[in-house]
Amino acid sequence: MFSINKKKIVFCCIEGTTGYTCNPKYIAEELIRQKADYELVWLVNDTSKKFPKEIKVVRNTLWNRAYQLTTARIWIDNSRKQLEARKRKGQVYIQTWHAKLGFKPTCLDRGAAFSKIAYLVSKHDSDMIDYVLSNSKWYDDTLSTGMIYNGPTLRTGSPRCDILVNRTEADILRVRNQFGLEKDAKIIMYAPTFRGGSQSIKRTINVDDTSLDYDVLINALEKRFGGKWYVFLRLHPQLVARNMLSNDKNERLIDVSKVDDMYEILAGCDAFITDYSSAAFDAAVMKIPVFIYADDYESYEKERGSLLWNMKKLPFPMMQNNEELKDKIQAFDDEVYQMELEQLFAKTEMVEDGMASKNVISIIQKERFRKTEAKVLSERYDYLIVWGVARHEFCERYNPFMYKLDYLIDKNEKCVGEIYGGMEVKKLIK
Repeated sequence: MFSINKKKIVFCCIEGTTGYTCNPKYIAEELIRQKADYELVWLVNDTSKKFPKEIKVVRNTLWNRAYQLTTARIWIDNSRKQLEARKRKGQVYIQTWHAKLGFKPTCLDRGAAFSKIAYLVSKHDSDMIDYVLSNSKWYDDTLSTGMIYNGPTLRTGSPRCDILVNRTEADILRVRNQFGLEKDAKIIMYAPTFRGGSQSIKRTINVDDTSLDYDVLINALEKRFGGKWYVFLRLHPQLVARNMLSNDKNERLIDVSKVDDMYEILAGCDAFITDYSSAAFDAAVMKIPVFIYADDYESYEKERGSLLWNMKKLPFPMMQNNEELKDKIQAFDDEVYQMELEQLFAKTEMVEDGMASKNVISIIQKERFRKTEAKVLSERYDYLIVWGVARHEFCERYNPFMYKLDYLIDKNEKCVGEIYGGMEVKKLIK
């Protein structure tokens, strides 16, 4: 019915909830810069967001996803494909993910906190992936449990880190001009992470819930480093989508949460602070001070599962209250910090050389003309994914619970024997 267009690449970020951002953006940017002969398509929920003219922007609906994914040679995504997605023979799926070195356990590393339905979604996606982008041996070693993935990795580095590694004085000045700041202004970005999916803790980090005192933070930075400091607040994209923005009126606090690309702004920053965001490791490639403010460390680890690092032994000074925040920033030793960063990068065998996007493009060019068949989920799904999407649209509209379980049934309406919540799926469907 629909043939595969070998020149078509379909991009998506965080299930379409964000705009032109993260690793897929920087791959697309390099394709545009090289004037590569491809049709670039981006699936996004809000089509009013800004994209380059070279990219075809498509509203991220079930039907649009079905057609665009069905006819593309290459898929590029930084989060999971949902259950209706089925790869065809001859298609290539490159998973960039949105974190490399990170604090938070994912998938099987979460233990009992990792639900059955989450496992099925993750396994479904991982079974379709042809390549996962990596920036370190440490990340490679986490994939079998952290992503339920045992396929090929590409040690390219993270495309979104290219702008950080290659940042220039022009990048620094651009950010200050963008927000009307003095040319010599100093900026720290504060990026608390997302607390969604919690079963036992209802706290979702609207930044106004945190105990971090911005005045204490700014005063400590000015005493230690000098200059006039501003705080750029960057909330998680899923919170921005819910309009969970800050109500704080501090004149030195600037909410940059609605800017699609965090990394264009981060490239102009002089320091970074977070709780559990993997962006701490990304910011560190600029060799700027990175701090951890984790006022709920014990409770978060108890709910989320054991963190992947002992955060108190990383180069990043860790604070759990404002008194510690003040003391550790003022005592910051840059010489020791830089030495410990080098040791961390060497230990993890991290590769961030500013060439990640170019490295990925070389793989894309090879895959475009490769004649061998790409991995598919199963022969059973060697029909157009349109059928699956049509069924899911019906289920989503008329039976949300069935929508969650429909993928367990093959196209001949036969139960495949999966168990959910201790009950046979066949019984649940009935």
